[in-house]
Amino acid sequence: MGLISFLKKLTARSEFGPFVLLVVEFIVFTALEPKFVSVTNISNLLAFTPELGIIALGMTMLMTSGEFDLSVGSVFGFAAVVMWTLYNESVTPFGVACLIALALAVVVGFANGWFVTILKIPSFLVTLGMMLVVRGSALYLTDGFPQRIWKTDNLLTRLIAGDFCIGGIRIHATVLWFILIAAILGYVLTQAKLGNWILAVGGNSVSALARGVRVGRTKIMLFMLTSVLAAFAGIASSIRVQTANPNSGTGYELEVIAMVVIGGTALTGGRGTIIGTILGVLILRSMRNGIVMIGVPGLAYNIFIGAIILGMMALHSSLERRHHRGT
Repeated sequence: MGLISFLKKLTARSEFGPFVLLVVEFIVFTALEPKFVSVTNISNLLAFTPELGIIALGMTMLMTSGEFDLSVGSVFGFAAVVMWTLYNESVTPFGVACLIALALAVVVGFANGWFVTILKIPSFLVTLGMMLVVRGSALYLTDGFPQRIWKTDNLLTRLIAGDFCIGGIRIHATVLWFILIAAILGYVLTQAKLGNWILAVGGNSVSALARGVRVGRTKIMLFMLTSVLAAFAGIASSIRVQTANPNSGTGYELEVIAMVVIGGTALTGGRGTIIGTILGVLILRSMRNGIVMIGVPGLAYNIFIGAIILGMMALHSSLERRHHRGT
C-alpha cells in the first residue's frame, strides 16, 4: 500500500507529466539521431537555453499571481540595444550602460504593474501595448539595423556571459545564472512568506486582500522582476552572440508562456512550479534542436509546440480533477 500511495502522489504532481515527456523526447531523438546527445550538441543546447529559461522563471512567478507579460520579448531586445548604444557612443562606461538598461527595464515593469493594478486594465492589453512601445523604441534607436558591437572583454562581460569547459562540454555563465535564479525563486515560491502571498493573490485576490496581503504591491514587484530578468537575458545574449539586434526576442513572449504552462503553472494563477518551468524550458528547446537534427523542417516547430501545449493542458486538467475528487 505504501508503494501504491507513493506512486499516486508522484503521478499527481504537476511536474510528473513534463518529466516523462522530456525523457521520452530524449530517447526518441537519440534513437533517431545519436548525435543529439553528443558533446557538441549539448554545448549548443546549453548556450541558448538558459537565456529563454531566465525569462521563463520570472514569468512563472508573475503567472502564479494571475498575470502575464507580453512585453518580455521586446524588453529582451531593447535592453541590449540601449546598453550597447550608450557604450559604443562613449556616453557611459560599460558597467553603467548595463545598469541603465536594467533600470529602464524596472521602469517598464513598474509601468505594466501600475496600469494593471491601479487603472485595472487587463495585463493582456497593457503588456501588448508596452510590447509595441518598447519594440518601437529599440527600432527607433537603431534605425532598424543591428547595433555594432566592439568586442569587450572585461570582468563584467565574463561574469555575465563568459564560458568554460567541463569534460569537453562548453558551459556559459548564463547556465549558472539560470540555476542560481531558479534556486532563489524556487525557495521563495515554496518556502517564503512572499511565495504564500503570490499563491494567494493568484488563487483569489479578493480573499488575499481581505487577509492583509498587499495585492497591488506584490503584482507590481513581480512585473518588475519579470522585466528585469528579460533585460538581463537580452544583455547576456548580446554579449554571447556579439550583436544587439532591435528585433531580438520577437516571439519569445509566447514561447516563454508556453514553457511555463507546459511545466504546470496555471495560466489563471494560484499554482506555480519552478521545477516544472525548468522542465518546460528543456522540453521546448530540446524539441526545436531535435526536430532540426532529424531532418524535420524548422518551420514545423510551431506544430509540435501546439501539440505539446494541448497534450499538457489535457493532462494537467485531468490531474486537477483527480485532486478535487481526492482520488
